[in-house]
Formats: sequence, C-alpha cells, structure tokens
Amino acid sequence: MSGQQQKAAAFRGLHVAGDPLVLFNAWDAGSARAVAEAGARAIATGSWSVAAANGYPDGENLPLSVALDNLRRIAAAVAALPVTIDLESGYGEAPGIVAATVAAAIDAGAIGCNLEDSFPVDGMLRDTGDQAVRLAAARKAADAAGVAMFINARTDVFFQKPAPEHDAAMADAALERARAYADVGASGLFVPGLVAEALIARIAEASPLPVNVMAMPGLPPRARLAELGVARISHGPGPYSGAMRWLTEAAKAAMA
Repeated sequence: MSGQQQKAAAFRGLHVAGDPLVLFNAWDAGSARAVAEAGARAIATGSWSVAAANGYPDGENLPLSVALDNLRRIAAAVAALPVTIDLESGYGEAPGIVAATVAAAIDAGAIGCNLEDSFPVDGMLRDTGDQAVRLAAARKAADAAGVAMFINARTDVFFQKPAPEHDAAMADAALERARAYADVGASGLFVPGLVAEALIARIAEASPLPVNVMAMPGLPPRARLAELGVARISHGPGPYSGAMRWLTEAAKAAMA
C-alpha cells in the first residue's frame, strides 16, 4: 500500500459520528503548516479562501492549474497528514471533465475532495440524477488511480433559502440527495448552511453517509454537534477571513 493509499484509509477512519473531525481550512502551504502544528489530524482547503489568496473571486474563477499547484505545495508542506481539496463543481459540466479533475487532484497529492451539486455561476441546484452521474464519474476516476478517495458530496440545498426559512422539507430533500449520492460511491455528505439543531439531528440520523457541517453563525457548539451525530466540521472561509482581518488591523496599527 502506497503512502497516499495509507493516508486515504486513515482519513476515512476519522469520520466517526460522535467524534467530529475538525477541518480548520487552509489556503496555502504556510497556513497548512500552521494548522498542522496546532494538532490537526488532516488538512483541507476551501475554494473561497484559495481563490481570494490568489486574487480571484470564488466560483471556479481560479484556474484549476493554480489550485492544483497550490495543492502540491500544501501536500509537500504537511507530508505526514492527509490532504483534501475543495474542487467546487469539478471545473466542468461533463462527467468526463469531473473525472479528469479528480484524477489530477489525486496526482497532485489529494486523498479527498469536495464536489458540490450547484452551478458555480448562480448557485442553483443541479438535478439530483445529473449530479449522481458526475459523482459516479469521480468515483470511477479515483478507483482507476488506485486511491480510495473520500468524495465529500456537498449539497447546497440549505443555501437556497436564508436560515430562518429552513424546514423539514429541505432536510428531506437533502436526504434524498444523500441516498442518491451514496448509491454512486460518495463517501460523505457536506451540508453547508445547515445550522438548526433539529434539522442537523434529523439529517445525521437518517443519512447513509457521514455528515459534514460548516462553522457559521448559529451553528451549535462542537460538543453538541458530536451528540447530534455529526462526523465532520469544516471552517470554510472563516480562517482566511479572520487572518486577513488581523493583518489589516496590524497594518493599520503599524502605520498609525
């Protein structure tokens, strides 16, 4: 078993309900090393942060080649840890393009990825069946590369409405997608925007895949998320935004 295969296996084992894996998302080799030194069990990138750090808006505006070069540097900087990359929607509509993107990420050192089910241009949801085909292509590419990649199927159901309008019907829609995505080889279900405790509990209990939530205002604390059965907590753009706020204030103070 290669080192990358060993990392992939170890990463899968970190997704345990009741003991959430915390991913404090990094954006470059330096931030990844800092997160690793804090005791991280794995490193994850966030597309918004990586794009912003390179001068681009989010939404697949960052060239894939730049994202992959960044991934290579991160993987080299934290060689002992598994690294997962946010691939947004896979950088293409056709399943074949998604497959090629996943294969390139594996070649660059990733053992996991996020693939979202919304369109980058407007955030609207893709048809569930269409997204399942794209995820199936991603799984086939990973299998062909000989790496049991953790494909984190992100559903943007809860980004379609503001949090006060989230309801049980949306949770059911997310679960329907979870079942379809599990059937084609997805490894996890990422539900950003989900913050209501009752809906988190409903999804975590019924999902066939380990559930990933994103840190944002209104999300219950980590200990409570563990009780609810959440397996993974991502911090998304928060770490980058916080670092940039500190940098701005430090620069102001220095120049005052």
